[in-house]
Amino acid sequence: GLSIVHPTWAKSRPDDPEDSHAGWRFRDPKDPPVQSREGHGSFDCDGCIPDPHNGAKFIRDLYELAGDTDGKYTVPVLWDLKTKTIVSNESIEIFKMINKEFNSIAKNPDLDLYPDDLAKDIDGVLEWVYPYINNGVYRCGFAQTQEAYETAFDSLFEHLDKAEDILSKQRYLLGDKFTIADIRLYMTLIRFDPVYVVYFKTNCKRIDEYPNLWAFVRELYQMPDIRAVTNIKHIKTHYFTSHPNLNKFAIIPKGNPDYLKNLEVPHGRDKQFK
Repeated sequence: GLSIVHPTWAKSRPDDPEDSHAGWRFRDPKDPPVQSREGHGSFDCDGCIPDPHNGAKFIRDLYELAGDTDGKYTVPVLWDLKTKTIVSNESIEIFKMINKEFNSIAKNPDLDLYPDDLAKDIDGVLEWVYPYINNGVYRCGFAQTQEAYETAFDSLFEHLDKAEDILSKQRYLLGDKFTIADIRLYMTLIRFDPVYVVYFKTNCKRIDEYPNLWAFVRELYQMPDIRAVTNIKHIKTHYFTSHPNLNKFAIIPKGNPDYLKNLEVPHGRDKQFK
């Protein structure tokens, strides 16, 4: 089954003053609102799904149940119910596993977002999408020197320009075939304007200023299965309430009130690339 953590990080061992770790916690939608780890704000539990199998209160509990106590308790987690251990916590690995390894029970077993004949090309695209765009926004946001920030900033926008150019000539990153590379890019682009421009200081351009990237985001968002798992409220709540060194009082910017409505504007890429 699927579990969804609360977007606001909390101290995972609140009764231990010597343990400063803060991270992902499980909550039930019926639970009362929570505060940031500094005691600010009030953030409801809508959209959360608790852990029904192990009764874990924090993602950390699952790692420790699996014998991992190194301290980097990240999501996503693919959990094996039988062996009670973590199969993987790397998103692209999990994506590739789900793409093929569960076809015997999948609703759409013929859907292949990582086809063998494109695997090498997909991996080649991911070699620049991940470090310069997916991780590039974090390198901007958590930079501790001006030089490090500007280096990350310049490479981020260089590769956004690259993606814009590619998508001006073809519907998807690999041509007319929709793949995991497109979803990987989408994951950063959908967060960019409501979060990263402000929070991570990636303010050269918004995504809605790139005609092809913006149409690409709208196309993917308008796919029903992708829209169903894109929770802008959770996205904003997580970033703006989980890092007291960046936003001590956990104040969430209101942002563009029409952002979700604008995502519904027809993208036209199906007609542009027939």
